[in-house]
Amino acid sequence: MLNERLIKDVLDEALSMGADFAEIFVEQTQSQSITMISHKVDKANRGQDFGIGIRLFQGIHSVYGYTNDATRDNLLKTARTLASALMGEDRVAALNLSRQEIINQHVIKYDLQDIPASKRIEKMRQVSETINGYHPSISQSTVNLLEKQQNVLIANTEGLLVEDQRTYTRLALTAIASNGQEMQTGSHGPGAHQGFEFIENLDLDFYATDAARQAMTMLEADHCPSGTMPVIIDNGFGGVIFHEACGHGLEATAVAKNISVFSGRLGEKVASDIVTAIDDGTIPNAWGSLNIDDEGTPAKRNVLIENGILKSYLVDKLNGRRMNHASTGSGRRQNYRFAPTSRMTNTFIANGPHTRDGMIADTEYGLYAKSMGGGSVNTATGDFNFAVNEGYIIRNGKIAEPVRGATLIGNGPSILQEIDRVGNNLTRAQGMCGSVSGAIPTDVGQPAIRVKKMTVGGAKGDE
Repeated sequence: MLNERLIKDVLDEALSMGADFAEIFVEQTQSQSITMISHKVDKANRGQDFGIGIRLFQGIHSVYGYTNDATRDNLLKTARTLASALMGEDRVAALNLSRQEIINQHVIKYDLQDIPASKRIEKMRQVSETINGYHPSISQSTVNLLEKQQNVLIANTEGLLVEDQRTYTRLALTAIASNGQEMQTGSHGPGAHQGFEFIENLDLDFYATDAARQAMTMLEADHCPSGTMPVIIDNGFGGVIFHEACGHGLEATAVAKNISVFSGRLGEKVASDIVTAIDDGTIPNAWGSLNIDDEGTPAKRNVLIENGILKSYLVDKLNGRRMNHASTGSGRRQNYRFAPTSRMTNTFIANGPHTRDGMIADTEYGLYAKSMGGGSVNTATGDFNFAVNEGYIIRNGKIAEPVRGATLIGNGPSILQEIDRVGNNLTRAQGMCGSVSGAIPTDVGQPAIRVKKMTVGGAKGDE
């Protein structure tokens, strides 16, 4: 992508005025997307992107810049301009570059160009037809196929030189049900660090049917009562609450600035004894997995909370300097336009000793949140508000009527202490996580959990 002589010269130039570390990140990305609405292709896009980011450290301070011009003169000029912002007295010598080979944990069968458009459209139409054929009240289906292949080169003045290729494929599908007066939706968004083989091996009929079922169920549901009650949050995307309300608070981006409720609490009890939470970027072909992070550090399996005790943060290079903590392979960015910072990969609550059926049978009255939606969170406090896409009232230990309009309101660190059941049916779901270094692929996940006391917002008063 760039020759080693040029990389070395740019890094040397970056150190010319007192910086003590310099890094170059080169990216070339191909991407394409197809959108189908009720059997018909609505739009298709394909594009390429190329750019180079250069970052410098001086102690705990940093500067970052990027360019699309890979000529020698421009790269040296960019490095010199950035270096002038970190002027110091001593010059650090860059180490000789040593190319490192990585062990590829994510085998890819197909490149983007290997699959004809007709095959993609055939699979998408199968999903669309299954959704629309589910019930006459299904008024529309939307299917999006998103694919990306990213090649990166990372080099720094510690002597690192490494290259990697990442391939991502995701299918996003939505069913809309209407009774003429109102509409409800159901959706799924499975994805993986794989090529089109992911779509070939996916149970398309399951996802399509379940999205339609969810839309129809919520169309016929009554509004959720509000109040404080036990809440059982099912597996998979239910993990979005931990991701948003707790996971971001464990990223060094917040911890190093002491603006996280978890700052300075390593070794403390922060959750129920039955809660273990993990961020694992090494799971083969998982949506949030990497061979190396965007600073060139190998991805790792990081136990964040173990049996309720806070064990680790997610740390990138710069914040590691601020915290005197080694990188945990968590430096990530959307693309070369962003400087990396600490981010999650595949973050989940680990399996526990209980069963979903058992915790439902042990709940006299409460809410069963089968499917979670989006929400908002204050990362400094952990206060959150999340929508329930598909919910049911639990009565006398049994799932009763479906309800819609439910929201879960609470505080992440407090909710961790209120979890009294953790199931044994761990699954993960895929999403895009946004933060200061852009939007990146991440998995969220958990088994079913029961929160013994939680505020539920709805359209009705307390029952």
